[in-house]
Amino acid sequence: MFIEWAKSEELYIQSSYGNGAAMRVVPIGYACNSIRDIKKEVKASCHYTHNHPEATDCAFAVALAVYLARNGSSKAEIKREIEKRTFLKLNFTLDEVRGSGFSSRSRESVPHSIVAFLEGNDYESTVRKAISIGGDSDTIACMAGGIAEAYYKDIPEEIVKGAYRYLDGTIKNVIKEFGLMRWATPTAN
Repeated sequence: MFIEWAKSEELYIQSSYGNGAAMRVVPIGYACNSIRDIKKEVKASCHYTHNHPEATDCAFAVALAVYLARNGSSKAEIKREIEKRTFLKLNFTLDEVRGSGFSSRSRESVPHSIVAFLEGNDYESTVRKAISIGGDSDTIACMAGGIAEAYYKDIPEEIVKGAYRYLDGTIKNVIKEFGLMRWATPTAN
């Protein structure tokens, strides 16, 4: 559906409630300096592709978690703020939802990603926990990992180097342009 939309001559609004919008908003949590700005940018980010209250609220939850994490909030504070500012309830454990099946719906996958972060002890354990849930695990791990990096301020070097090998030249150039030199070092080839 996305490819058809992207190739279309007209820009029309999709009212998807899928998790694609939440998967791509981690940078908004870094770029914005207020919760108000995050809300505004998430809404703009979702406007054409995921213009549905569920998708927008869940995308906001991810960007908010990143923003709070990068600014030193505790996990308890992050959980409290997300539950206060969105419709999400994070009162479950991963053991309770593991193996519940595939769903790309925002209200099902986004809470799983946030709880994976809350239960993780570092970046790697967060991503492993996210993947262990099953279902749309690549997207869940993407969201959980984005929050974890903001919180722990680190991705282990062996993971960085391993991931870098899979990136094409265009993505490597974007990384260099954004000044993420840790990713762009010659040793990471």
